[in-house]
Amino acid sequence: MTDFAIREVSPTASIPVIRRLGDQTVLIPRGGRFAEDITNLLTTLGARTVVAPVVNFASADDASSLQTEFDALASGTYDWIVLTSATTVDVLQHHKVEIPESTRVAAIGETTAQALSFANIRVDFVPPTDNSSRGFINALPKGFVESTILVPHSETSEPILAAGFDERGINATFVSAYRTVGVPVSADVRARVHSGDITAILVSSGSVARQLAEQLSPIPESTAVICIGPRTAFDAQQAGLAVSHTAVERSNEALIDALLEFRDA
Repeated sequence: MTDFAIREVSPTASIPVIRRLGDQTVLIPRGGRFAEDITNLLTTLGARTVVAPVVNFASADDASSLQTEFDALASGTYDWIVLTSATTVDVLQHHKVEIPESTRVAAIGETTAQALSFANIRVDFVPPTDNSSRGFINALPKGFVESTILVPHSETSEPILAAGFDERGINATFVSAYRTVGVPVSADVRARVHSGDITAILVSSGSVARQLAEQLSPIPESTAVICIGPRTAFDAQQAGLAVSHTAVERSNEALIDALLEFRDA
């Protein structure tokens, strides 16, 4: 879908902040708005950032099924659409999908909710505490079980949501919306990681974790590996990464807080 260029951003000297991360160079291995938001948060804390996406997103193999469901969504067939990631929001925009007023929108995680907000798509429900698929299942909105539901998702997504719906007798339509593909990092980024020049790496998903392990291992012990949420931390560990700290919530702010907590410990 989108090509990303590697870029390094230094802190803006005019911002009057306490430079709590002034000695840190942080690798952001994902592009798009996520990288922009994380870069803004980190530079206000004095950190240097290196944006080098290790994943990109391509159209689903079965594009016709996806278009069929999006047409059904636009016609008012579904009571709810459940969006599991910011990337699914990008897919909606790419296909110019119009969500009817009669269809309510649920976002799993604050990051997804923020992406919807940026896309000027209303959000009717976000899990109040646990911003994960399991948290969503445990806090279903009123009337959800009896509704018609569409869930566009990654071809490699974990079956947690589908299994939880099955346990509760919820008949939802799951359709593959995109697939994740690896993006090779440059020799320069690889060298900076191996030399220890990169002091922290932010991991936003299992697919990112797997690419990091494949392309950058071994990562120096001195480099902090910070994960967004327990599920991503689990996936990172399964991929062979040594996780330093985990954000409790799946949000950009929580991810930065986790880095601060680790460095302040």
